[in-house]
Amino acid sequence: MQPASGAFADALRANLPDATFRDLDARYLEEPRGRWAGADGLLLAPANTDEVATIVRAAAGARVPVIPYGGGTGLVGGQVSADLPRPVILSLEQMARIRNVDPTENAMTVEAGAILQTVQEAATAAGRLFPLTIAAQGSARIGGVLSTNAGGVNVLRYGNARELCLGVEAVLPDGSVLHGLSPLRKNNTGYDLRHLLIGAEGTLGIITAATLKLLPRPVRTGAAIMAVRDPTAAIDLLNLARDRIGEGVSAFELIGRTGLDFLAETMPDVRLPLGRPVWSVLIDLGLGASGDPAQALEDLFAAALDRDLVCDGTVAQSDAQRQDFWHLRESIPAANRKIGSVSSHDISVPIAAIPRFIAKAPAVIAAIGDFRINCFGHVGDGNLHYNVFPAPGRSRDDHEHQRDAIKTAVHDLVHAFGGSVSAEHGIGRLKVGDLERYGDPAKLAAMRAIKAALDPAGIMNPGAVLRG
Repeated sequence: MQPASGAFADALRANLPDATFRDLDARYLEEPRGRWAGADGLLLAPANTDEVATIVRAAAGARVPVIPYGGGTGLVGGQVSADLPRPVILSLEQMARIRNVDPTENAMTVEAGAILQTVQEAATAAGRLFPLTIAAQGSARIGGVLSTNAGGVNVLRYGNARELCLGVEAVLPDGSVLHGLSPLRKNNTGYDLRHLLIGAEGTLGIITAATLKLLPRPVRTGAAIMAVRDPTAAIDLLNLARDRIGEGVSAFELIGRTGLDFLAETMPDVRLPLGRPVWSVLIDLGLGASGDPAQALEDLFAAALDRDLVCDGTVAQSDAQRQDFWHLRESIPAANRKIGSVSSHDISVPIAAIPRFIAKAPAVIAAIGDFRINCFGHVGDGNLHYNVFPAPGRSRDDHEHQRDAIKTAVHDLVHAFGGSVSAEHGIGRLKVGDLERYGDPAKLAAMRAIKAALDPAGIMNPGAVLRG
């Protein structure tokens, strides 16, 4: 692997506009959790797919590493490397156009640098819904969203990013362009390279544009927060809700008391409608014109009360109240950051195993030391954010030497329950060792063979997903 030298940059200048070359701002060398920091890089911001291809073709010929950069919101270090010889940092920020919105096809084509929230707004303007919703949607870019197969709160109803993408345009590691943009739902013409690139975190190519699936907008929406007896009751309530309301259940979020305690401590302006129950759930509905979400939720609460699943609850009586409920849920990660976690875990286990995992994990953590646990997340799809914090009066710096032991203990337990140590954040550089430890050997061998076949020079985001 060779650095992006001055001579390499000069050769590129002969084939690229001056606007492609940017001063390297510190933000391109950082990631949100502060675990990695890049030392240097040649920052390039191409304006179109041909310019991306020119850059990648030159990098392949000179064996210069390329790190694709979207919104910089990734939480596993996939967008920054501390140990590569001066890489090309390829930012997609100039490629942010909404190329086409077609309500008839229920599809839209956007460039990889488009901000997720901008994509949502363009869909809304066309009377449609692009349902992928994550905390970082105001800064996350579609290329990164697809490259990490992002999830979010609506996976229960609409699926991950993978399920919402119909086709991709991408520059492959040799600089060739894959022209795969299409609104087709049915296309059985060999290997689906779209799905190979989605979730690959830039290690097999650079997504430059995508055709995304749009859906009808729910005519009427509603939400409720209900206090549940325990996680088992939460799962029973989820099943009851889906039996009664069907696919109208858009999201089902589990909230533990520790998260509410953190909100009360660090963000006291956030309203807690039920106070601080030990366990509660946020249920969100999206129904057609004939549905009544508030009534459906009130009837659900009554049925759940008869079954001793819930002990308290409140149903949003307006969209403003619904937004207040979501503001509470979406503020929990911000409160976590203010407290400072020792070790954070984006995990999934089979939904039926969630109560047993939650019951068993605290003892595993307690064997290492005295910690607080904030367990919350998208329980409707089995995804928990299981985060470990220092006891009151201590900081995460006091426990830095225990972080790896905590992560290993949690991930070992997740693996024992048949779960995944990366539910929606990806592998990046953070979890390369975890993938090696828990991954299926045949799958890992196939992944390495695919990487070697498509990227024989090993220039595409080296060190991410697979060890370099």
